[in-house]
Amino acid sequence: MKTRVLVVDDEAPIQRFLRPALLASGYEALSAETGAQALRLIATAAPDVIVLDLGLPDMDGKDVLVEARKFSKSPIIVLSARDQETEKIAALDLGADDYVEKPFAIGEFLARLRAALRHAAPDHAPALRYEAEGVVADLDKRRVTRDGQSLKLTPKEFDLLTVLVRHAGRVVTHRQILAAVWGPAHADDTQYLRVFVGQLRAKIEPNPDVPRLILTEPGIGYRLWTPEAA
Repeated sequence: MKTRVLVVDDEAPIQRFLRPALLASGYEALSAETGAQALRLIATAAPDVIVLDLGLPDMDGKDVLVEARKFSKSPIIVLSARDQETEKIAALDLGADDYVEKPFAIGEFLARLRAALRHAAPDHAPALRYEAEGVVADLDKRRVTRDGQSLKLTPKEFDLLTVLVRHAGRVVTHRQILAAVWGPAHADDTQYLRVFVGQLRAKIEPNPDVPRLILTEPGIGYRLWTPEAA
């Protein structure tokens, strides 16, 4: 049975652009142009993944997201032409799994789609091991190496890396990281987070000035690079 993808967007060019790409990649493509139509299809057609534009003619995409999350656990990838960082952060905090900013390249979009489906697989458990660019992080053993050499991470640096590894390939917002590592009272201390990200990059990145593993999503948060997304 083909994986079913619902694209919710009222822009005909986006639908014409995505549908053939999805079909060529072996997916079944469904489409909706309004929030109401999207919610009906989510309830009746049970798509495996939902691609959701925030700007819909009848309702805000974030409201669709909230309603969909009441009865659907399917991964949701937000399409955003909005340049306000708060909009993207709000969508992620409301339950979106990822976002793609318009305009976008089809290769990156399909990679994000595959990553969302992998994380939604029934047998998927949070990652306990990460391996890329010579860096190996074994969360179970609390051991991190680079090119075979052990790295000494502080407890907070290790906790920060743990959050990123468990969400590898996906955007994790500043608030999500801060709340997980330092607690809800520090959810707005983004400058504090930047310092620790810098310290962690200095230890695991081949060139901390040009990071390849811990990628910045400007104004939003961070994403741990994975080979699958290359």
